[in-house]
Amino acid sequence: MIKLNLFLLLCGSLTLLSCGNSEKTSNSELSPDTPNVLFIAVDDLNDWLGCMNGHPNTKTPNFDRLAAQGVLFTNAHCQAPLCGPSRASLMTGLRPSTTGIYGMIDDNMIKSDNDATGDILFLPEYFKNNGYHTMGIGKLWHSHAPEGVFDESGGRYKGFGPLPEKRFVWDGFGTSDPENYGRTSTDWGAFPEADSLMPDHQSIDWAIERLGRDYDKPFFLAMGFLRPHVPLYVPQRWFDIHPVEDLEMTPYKSDDLDDVPPVAHLINDLPMMPSTDWAIESNEWPNIIQAYLACISFVDYELGRMLDALEKSKYAENTVVVLWSDHGYRLGEKGTFAKHALWEPATNAPLIFTAPNLPKGKVIETPAEMLSIYPTLLELCGLPFYSRNEGVSLVQEMRGEVSETKDRVAITTFGMNNHGVRTSGYRYIRYEDGGEELYDHNSDPNEWTNIAGKPENADIIEGLSKYMPSVNARWNVHSEYKFQPYFVEQKERTSIK
Repeated sequence: MIKLNLFLLLCGSLTLLSCGNSEKTSNSELSPDTPNVLFIAVDDLNDWLGCMNGHPNTKTPNFDRLAAQGVLFTNAHCQAPLCGPSRASLMTGLRPSTTGIYGMIDDNMIKSDNDATGDILFLPEYFKNNGYHTMGIGKLWHSHAPEGVFDESGGRYKGFGPLPEKRFVWDGFGTSDPENYGRTSTDWGAFPEADSLMPDHQSIDWAIERLGRDYDKPFFLAMGFLRPHVPLYVPQRWFDIHPVEDLEMTPYKSDDLDDVPPVAHLINDLPMMPSTDWAIESNEWPNIIQAYLACISFVDYELGRMLDALEKSKYAENTVVVLWSDHGYRLGEKGTFAKHALWEPATNAPLIFTAPNLPKGKVIETPAEMLSIYPTLLELCGLPFYSRNEGVSLVQEMRGEVSETKDRVAITTFGMNNHGVRTSGYRYIRYEDGGEELYDHNSDPNEWTNIAGKPENADIIEGLSKYMPSVNARWNVHSEYKFQPYFVEQKERTSIK
């Protein structure tokens, strides 16, 4: 029987050492050459970058330029395929299975009523406590940031506007019940008229101004892009560089899900999102692809503005840059247009590091986790190791001081006790009712054939099972899933004990 915690998802440990603020250096202990940090988050960006060979029609000269300046992880994966829990995991350094934060959560409630996160130091907090001047703007946590995390906060534009008076195509409901699901932001079209009207453009202006200032200590500057999160609205000029008649669609197989467990179907039951079949029948699929590519090109342009400003600043030679996305995004794969899944297009996302002491133009194809950003930045900046981090630093691997290990795995969690493990060659998924999926990426990169039920793969599954989290915290009382028509009355099971 499927446990009720899954329905909250659809509707909506290791013993941790407590170190509080003790893992901290005073300002005087920072070396004069301690690097600054430019921390760049991109919302809902999948692998459609030129440097990742993600889509033949993509145009991303500035993403590619940044990758050429540092190290690109092409096989990096989020810890949750949903904005809120993914960002909470990265910023706390803890897995969703440790915190019970499986769904959306108010930024200021992440530490509330939660034994795992109550005294955690968020990533920017750790830098602030270690003598950095911290600044942030845009979408960094689910909304913007918890109160007091940054010395300077530029806030965030509410929602994902600006929005036209009437939606271009999608009504936001599809076949779903609007009383239960509400209106989604999914839509696509050319709007507004100018880049300057986009919140991301204004946020970049704010960040560029700060790159031109003088500081008496190293800085941590965080910039969170809203695009390419839906609605897929950007000015017409970004649509024009992607002629719709030239575009390739994503791989799709109509009977793809015939061999997956029932839980996978429940997770993928997203009637508030456009389905691939609907997109084909309505001839909107090419338009959605065009709009997503246009949004990526817009973000690429804005990224270029910030990289230009950094290169012209006095901080060009002494700044660590990390760029990441909170998860991937499906553009028709597996039957829909959404994240919300443990499959490859929903979990794989860009991860790029540049730093004065890192190689340039290096590409690493072994799995990596966004959870590793926290400890990696600490090591790159010479800050003390934070014992609460559950991720591992990638510095030695990037520098070539250790071999790229084929045993490295990336773990993604979607709801309590639903996990995916990605290795160099396989993806293994196990759901809360014991249902399994196994895909061989050497022969099946689209994950079309579930081979979990074949007896000859039993040893592979046994080997991958050891990576499944041994702790599965109950749903955090403040962690919600956006769409909650089912079993909302069972919320008492979300309490953390």
